[in-house]
Amino acid sequence: MLDELGERCTAALAEHGCPSVSVAVAERGEVVLAEAYGAAELATGRRAGTDTVYPLGSVTKSITAVAVCVAADQGLLELDAPVPGEFGRWPAPTVRQLLQHRGGFGPYYDWDYGDGAPRIDPDRYAVLFREPGSGFEYANLGYRILGRLLESVTGLELGAFVRERVLLPLGLTHSRLTRTYPGPAPAAVRHAADGRGYPDYDCGHPGATLGWAPAGELALFAQTYHRLLKPRTAAAMRAALPINEQVGYGLGWCLAAGAGQLVQSHGGGGGGVAAMTVALPERRLSVAVLSNSTDKAARDAILRYVLGELAPGFQDAWINPMTPRPTRPMELPAGEWSGRISTPDGELPVELRTLTDGRIEVGVAGERAGAAAVSTDTWDLLASLPLQLPTADARVNSPQLMLGLRREAGGLVGMACANKDGEGDGRLGNFLSHHCELRPR
Repeated sequence: MLDELGERCTAALAEHGCPSVSVAVAERGEVVLAEAYGAAELATGRRAGTDTVYPLGSVTKSITAVAVCVAADQGLLELDAPVPGEFGRWPAPTVRQLLQHRGGFGPYYDWDYGDGAPRIDPDRYAVLFREPGSGFEYANLGYRILGRLLESVTGLELGAFVRERVLLPLGLTHSRLTRTYPGPAPAAVRHAADGRGYPDYDCGHPGATLGWAPAGELALFAQTYHRLLKPRTAAAMRAALPINEQVGYGLGWCLAAGAGQLVQSHGGGGGGVAAMTVALPERRLSVAVLSNSTDKAARDAILRYVLGELAPGFQDAWINPMTPRPTRPMELPAGEWSGRISTPDGELPVELRTLTDGRIEVGVAGERAGAAAVSTDTWDLLASLPLQLPTADARVNSPQLMLGLRREAGGLVGMACANKDGEGDGRLGNFLSHHCELRPR
């Protein structure tokens, strides 16, 4: 099987402009296939090898979740205890809710490229947008808080605890949770979709984002992590609440019932990162595909081939939690609204006009812009506008505004998110969520 792997990988790299890919298959606790293709670093032409370590992006969440569960089994924390802190109008979320992305936080990410731009303080955005447990919202901030909780209860830096209590006990000697990979294995350089190299970068949510591993070790992790846990805790990690019709989210893992068998997975992306690991626990089989490009297309094409060969009938929907939500024409009537966007720098007045042609006009701090708007099952109004929030954080690298609003108590309530569309100048921007509330005028 997988006789065409080299041909498929070479073709996918060429078609999608991806520098390199590393593929591994593990079965019954052993790596049975490991291959790498392309350049780990385009500038020097350094080739990728099976020992090359890749950044994992959000696959890091699965590693952090295991570390949290190890600490729970050791009596250092309780999964159903609220995390310390004050987060706004609702009670603090529990550890379990944060692991499940049901803690009530909005979407958020920040990147520090070491270019002298001001650092953004994530704690200023750790405000609840909804009652904990009331629904799923993919939240890096929740895993930031979990990482800090681990440091508090263990007395160890997060990366050190993960290495000592999770990675080394599983024999994963080259894997790390760290800003910059220190060795001993060679590391892949992150690249933008257009081939430009990223510098080493940091972020305010390391427990969600800053993992590193070679493909073989990641494939082993996906099928062996349960050995570190009590049976009841391992079962809890695989107890998923639904996200969509196919996929649910447990404690740090996406779970699906594919053709009657459990499918466990997690993907990762970011600047110069496209990673995925998938495990079929009942078959004791797991796969990891890692690439060093922001564009996930090569990763997905290769993963589709590998899983199609190893598990005939495999469906992408079993590992895709973020399916696009169906949209429909905006249903809000024409009218005028006014209110505020709550930012760490203070309240910003905002005005909204809903028009009869499905468009909106928004004004913030003297600047105005228009855009088409739609409705979804989550939002009565969803739109993206070329509008810069006039806050110090948004001016760093978030030149656009996304509005997600729903009707509530006669008004509109939701999020105003400063963000950047794509890489543009070769760097992803930040995504900063703010509470927004408007009333009819």
